[in-house]
Amino acid sequence: MKTRRLFLTTLLALAVTLPAAGQVQNWKDIKFPPLDKMVIPEPQRVTLPNGMLVMLLEDHELPAIQVMSRIRAGSRTVPADKTGLGAVFGDVLRTGGTKTMTGDQIDDFLEARGARIETNLGETSGFAESWSLKQDFPEVFKVFADILRNPAFAEDKIAIAKNQVASTIARRNDNPLGIMFREFDKLVYGPDSPYARTPEFSTLEAVSQADLVAFHKKYFQPNRIILGVVGDFDSKDMLAKIKSAFGNWPKGPDVKDSPAAYQTTMKAGIYYIQKDDMTQSDIIMGHLGILKSNPDIFAVDVMNEAWGGGFAARLFSNVRSKKGLAYSVRGAIDSNYDYPGTFNVWMTTKTETTAAGIDALRVEIGDLSKTPLTEAEVQRAKESILNSFIFNYDSKEKVLGQQMVYAYYGFPADYLAQYRSRIEKVTTDDVTRVAKKYVHEGEMAILVVGPPKGQDRPLSSFGKVVPVDITIPKPKAPGGSASKKSAP
Repeated sequence: MKTRRLFLTTLLALAVTLPAAGQVQNWKDIKFPPLDKMVIPEPQRVTLPNGMLVMLLEDHELPAIQVMSRIRAGSRTVPADKTGLGAVFGDVLRTGGTKTMTGDQIDDFLEARGARIETNLGETSGFAESWSLKQDFPEVFKVFADILRNPAFAEDKIAIAKNQVASTIARRNDNPLGIMFREFDKLVYGPDSPYARTPEFSTLEAVSQADLVAFHKKYFQPNRIILGVVGDFDSKDMLAKIKSAFGNWPKGPDVKDSPAAYQTTMKAGIYYIQKDDMTQSDIIMGHLGILKSNPDIFAVDVMNEAWGGGFAARLFSNVRSKKGLAYSVRGAIDSNYDYPGTFNVWMTTKTETTAAGIDALRVEIGDLSKTPLTEAEVQRAKESILNSFIFNYDSKEKVLGQQMVYAYYGFPADYLAQYRSRIEKVTTDDVTRVAKKYVHEGEMAILVVGPPKGQDRPLSSFGKVVPVDITIPKPKAPGGSASKKSAP
């Protein structure tokens, strides 16, 4: 026993007094091996004779099957005088039942099997999704297909959905950040653009069952649908089930939708929304951004991460940590797939530091050109993007979903695999170049939401202040006459 104790004591002493082989004194000197090559599974793709694109990805880890679909439709195609139709349609497509089952019957059917079917209509595409255990899939899939092909849009469910949308209209000025982003989009895209429109009581009231039926007939065609299936199945057998459910659905007309309008130039200036029930100011500034198809997107993504992407980013470090001016702060050149995102920089600060906050953001924007991001900042950003990349696609469900997005917007099938290598190739000079190219300090709209009392100096010190009215028009009175506007 004494010999064993002496041996252990000697080992402990050596561990404490002798440096380990390769030990470093500074954590920054630690060397990591290069990341392993990421292998991304490729779904099987089949286009049915009616034009429906099917994407299959087997995953036998769990006895479950998930169906995802993207429909070439979106709220941006809705007429301005019926804004709100998209939200109602996306809800009632599922809750309104089909020609063979009511919405309540579908609820009971799914609940008994622990399954789900959900639908939604986003800005640029429609969605329908189902999940079920493998043993219940055949029955659930039949209901899923029935919902896509034969929705009933029951009037009582339309009324419920419209009440829910009306409630969001009535409450839309409760959240200051919600106000800020909503009104900023109107400044950038234009108040009449589908990318900035918001439903009103009058436009919601104008939505009818006939509108929902017409929207479905126009946009829900098999050649406008991408159907993806992931889970525990045999691909050959699954394709047969899909053909049985959708193969006899006639192909719709090959019509290319007209692009949704937005303004390409905006009026720079200082805009103000007075909100007296706040004790802070929400500030945003910026202009139009870029498309994801832009070849500079990889350098832009690195710039976003290094400059405004997180706790270690320059914007957060300087404005919040060093100057103590912000509760939260972020900045980025945002992008979308088929219409530009926005360049936006925003923060929340005390009312007493409103002007100081604006000054600080403008300094940081100017420094993107005057004091470019360093090699160390760029390298940290690249490592952050690359190290977190795998977690965005660590399941076959996520991979299939992203592949469907690329197919929907016409991106190459290997774009996901390209992304990592393209990020690795971004240089500090690339980041400096895109910052100068896509950030226009003198062309920004600056929007402030908050109370006027207590500001460190008047907003007029930045130029002519343009007030923004956010009052919500009330619905028509029972007799049909328009009532007065409601208070903000």
